[in-house]
Amino acid sequence: MAQLELYGTRWCPYTAELREDLQWRGLAFVEYDVELDAIARERLLSLTGGRRAVPVLVEDGQVIRIGWQGRVCAF
Repeated sequence: MAQLELYGTRWCPYTAELREDLQWRGLAFVEYDVELDAIARERLLSLTGGRRAVPVLVEDGQVIRIGWQGRVCAF
């Protein structure tokens, strides 16, 4: 089974919408708040080439989605 990681912030509505979608589909994932977790923030910036946008969905170490329905929050 693929390892899913959701990088976001607690205040970003698009992070919340993507989280709800993943939960509705019954997919297991680990969530990281990039404002509270400096290690997660650095990993996210590395994965996205420095792009400071959330939400970001990562599957098995590869970015599969930046944003939700074409929208992102800058942090």
